[in-house]
Amino acid sequence: MDVVVNAAASVDGKLSTRRREQLKISGNDDFDRVDRLRAAADAVMVGVGTVLADDPHLTLDDDDRRVHRLRSGRSGNPARVVADSRGRTPLDARILDDAAETYLLVTEAASASRREALADAGAHVLVTPDDEAGHVDLSAGIPILESEGIDRLMVEGGGELIASLFEGELVDELSVYVGSLVVGGRDAPTLVDGEGFVDDFPRLDLRGVERVDDGVVLRYDVV
Repeated sequence: MDVVVNAAASVDGKLSTRRREQLKISGNDDFDRVDRLRAAADAVMVGVGTVLADDPHLTLDDDDRRVHRLRSGRSGNPARVVADSRGRTPLDARILDDAAETYLLVTEAASASRREALADAGAHVLVTPDDEAGHVDLSAGIPILESEGIDRLMVEGGGELIASLFEGELVDELSVYVGSLVVGGRDAPTLVDGEGFVDDFPRLDLRGVERVDDGVVLRYDVV
């Protein structure tokens, strides 16, 4: 499986303010770029924190791209994936509607009754092992998604999810839109949160720089 991380960050690497409220960092041209990336993916993944904060839909904005997918024998929208160890996704979340398939990666910490309720709300609930912190073990979860036919996974955040993917050496590509603003704040979420790296840092190979809106897109392969 190819795992492609895409995110928008401020110049100082923040995804949002310390209040963890949705922040507009890029503009219409970058939104279209992200839509193209989604259209090329089999599934789009976020962490449950993003679902709780933003209630995203994670579907395509451009009807022509949706039609192109349908004509090529694919679903109109890519599937949606949430890493949600305890099953906290609200039952009325937009991500659970019938616009696309939705997979929830949970652990045994999500009760059987909660898993059943999420399944009744429209999710495919996949139980995975947990890691040392009690979160979804993505090294086990990614192969489970692959067995569901997902070959290209686009990850849109947040910082804890991206950190876990890097810690598991699961990221193949990284695209970052760097917007022309400074957010600041030691408690504001960054592109890669978690405990951080001390000795063995993920290494990136810069393969493209493009000006988009009033910022730049940096494209990397993970080596």
